Amino acid sequence: MTDIRNIVKKLIPIKLFRRIEPFGHLIEAVIANIWYGFPSRGMHVIGVTGTNGKTTTTFLIHKMLHNAMFKVGMLSTVAYGVGNDINPQIEHITTAQAGKLQKRLRDFKRAGVQWVVLESSSHSLAQYRTWGVPYEIAVVTNVTNDHLDYHGTFDNYLEAKRRLFTLASKNGRKLGIVNADDPNADKFANSTPRFVSYGINGGELQAKNIELAVDHSTYQVDGGEEIYNIRINIPGEFNVSNSLAAVAVGRELGLTKGQIERGIAALDGVEGRMTVVNEGQKFTVIVDFASTSDAFDRFFRSVRSVAKGKLIAVFGSAGRRDEVKRGVQGEIAGRFADMVVLTEEDDRDVDGNQILAQIAEGSKSAGKIVDKDLFLILNREKAIKFALESAQPGDTVVLLGKGHEKTIERADGVHPWNEIEITRMMLQSLNKKTN
Repeated sequence: MTDIRNIVKKLIPIKLFRRIEPFGHLIEAVIANIWYGFPSRGMHVIGVTGTNGKTTTTFLIHKMLHNAMFKVGMLSTVAYGVGNDINPQIEHITTAQAGKLQKRLRDFKRAGVQWVVLESSSHSLAQYRTWGVPYEIAVVTNVTNDHLDYHGTFDNYLEAKRRLFTLASKNGRKLGIVNADDPNADKFANSTPRFVSYGINGGELQAKNIELAVDHSTYQVDGGEEIYNIRINIPGEFNVSNSLAAVAVGRELGLTKGQIERGIAALDGVEGRMTVVNEGQKFTVIVDFASTSDAFDRFFRSVRSVAKGKLIAVFGSAGRRDEVKRGVQGEIAGRFADMVVLTEEDDRDVDGNQILAQIAEGSKSAGKIVDKDLFLILNREKAIKFALESAQPGDTVVLLGKGHEKTIERADGVHPWNEIEITRMMLQSLNKKTN
């Protein structure tokens, strides 16, 4: 495979590339499009952006369209592929670099793909990495403070997200799908010639009669001519919102009531997104990718509402990323969880103990006390083991921040990591001891 990035490096020295960012990425995107023959031309592209919920929404739309017999490809944080032929995404990145993105789109075209669902990060939009992609439907889940270490200000971050809608305003259906519950909804709605709004508290498509359970949710949507009875097999009220976005896409593309309902119910889960790990233990274990302050708030509210016993939370905060959120994460977890276990999460070259201390300040402000209901265990494997061994029948243990990722980044480099499988093995071992 030709490495477009290496071609760009020969043309532009890496120091100069960084100095002229984002135009270095734009040059790479232009070269990649030319090299692969502008592969996305002729395909219909649905872009999904937002602070939280992008991946789940992308998976829901993909599954729904696939079940409705569309030839559909998907590119997301977790995986990429066509139909049921899905490959794991190993890199810690939402939208691939331009060369890899265009190569995968070329492969999609050769496979006869008609529709592409492309999870589009603020970084990729700000850096023009998706240049040449003819978005025609833009979906936004929500926008809250995140990635300010890169974008500098919330307005810059918001504008990067909004760029997806300005791109979609130039192609095909020229449609925006907007979360009416988000305070920034108007900024997106006004960026495309047409828009559809969805929400739990309002919108053209509004969820009613919501029933939340530990492993799924059900609700109804009044679509005017049809009443949709939706079941989503990924728990959490925020996933009700994500599935509403998929309903909006399905209606726009002319899917029947049955195709929409069956398509959303067909998705059993997304790896590392509210993933329940069950090895027969007498307590619940959930692995989730939540790492932003807003994602924490949504996650803990949802889980707390269905958790029957104690809620035990294990998480950290990445090094070389937004430091401000650390104390906020700690405060949210301290407020909702009965026990908080702080640990590493891609500390990279930052002192892990310093990160834990910053998070701990937030948990202490919520009333948690060190070595009583607040524990600092830097090694993530030991932290998870401690939490699982502390759980009693009926409790809920949540492991946050790593989700689907297959590596963990430490000061001495990148190490293999699979949170779900590690947890599964620990639970099996724990069951042998208790049986």
